[in-house]
Amino acid sequence: MGAAAFLVAAGRLEAADVVATAAPSPAEAVATVDGKPITAAELEDAVGYRLLGLRTEEFNAKLKILHQIIGERLLAREAAARKVSVDDLVQAEVQGKVAAVTEADVNKAYETLKERRKDKPEAELRKLIEENLKQQRSQTRRNEFLRELRDKGDVRLLLDPPRVSVRDGGDPSQGPKDAPVTIVEFSDFQCPYCARMAPTFKRLHEAYGDKIRVVFRNFPLTIHPQASKAAEAAACANDQGKFWEMHDKLFADQQKLQLADLKATAAAIGLDAQAFAECLDSGKHEPTWKADGADGQRYGVSGTPAFFVNGRLISGSQPYEAFAQVIDDELQRKGLAKSH
Repeated sequence: MGAAAFLVAAGRLEAADVVATAAPSPAEAVATVDGKPITAAELEDAVGYRLLGLRTEEFNAKLKILHQIIGERLLAREAAARKVSVDDLVQAEVQGKVAAVTEADVNKAYETLKERRKDKPEAELRKLIEENLKQQRSQTRRNEFLRELRDKGDVRLLLDPPRVSVRDGGDPSQGPKDAPVTIVEFSDFQCPYCARMAPTFKRLHEAYGDKIRVVFRNFPLTIHPQASKAAEAAACANDQGKFWEMHDKLFADQQKLQLADLKATAAAIGLDAQAFAECLDSGKHEPTWKADGADGQRYGVSGTPAFFVNGRLISGSQPYEAFAQVIDDELQRKGLAKSH
């Protein structure tokens, strides 16, 4: 059974299941406590947050298959326009335009992998590297060609992603408030995976400019004992208009998050040292990170970093491409051009 036929069949089964177990209306009770109803709308609101991760995984799986079907149709359409077979089209536009893998390419990859792959003889490892590089370049070129076909055609994604309404909490942000895409980040200053996101977000700001707004919210984990005080230090720096300078310094050296280190960092970025120390020692901003953490838990955050792109969840330290894919989709849904 082909992918399209499989999806049609699956859709029929799903539709039949929906008919057999019709969903309750939002006002309909799904349970009662002492005679007082818990409505379907209340349950859905709670489930929407707690199961967002699972729903996002389901959406991404469906989206991957949907892109495959779209790709097959685009290739068939282009092949028909050129009066060639799909195989001949792929050979000409994909295989025929893949850059050759050179000995230098293999040598570079081998030097990186040889210590980790001592289980394989050198000749076998080199052969494996060469085959993997060929496959990667072939897939990259195929994706490029499909993008070319999508850009010149009329392709619109109508599959709605799962999303939740995420507040910015009045926390520090970069980018205009009316930006079409808002990224709310829940992070931890002692989390090494969070620190790795700096280059990715620098690249996002460069690529998308005023089209994105990034909001930083704290989610200090209990396994990181210095994270909560570091969050307070950043808030104290924000009182003096230098949140992002402190943010960058804290992530740049996560070994310097003790109280004395935080105060030294404040002085280094030009803050009023006495005012900063009084703010930090007073615990003035403890409620700030606690409020962020409570909101994060409500949205289903359990680890860091976690990101909500217009309410769509991206979990963990993901590469630039993962964010660009979602941002581009959000811009397309708003009828706006991509920025890269």
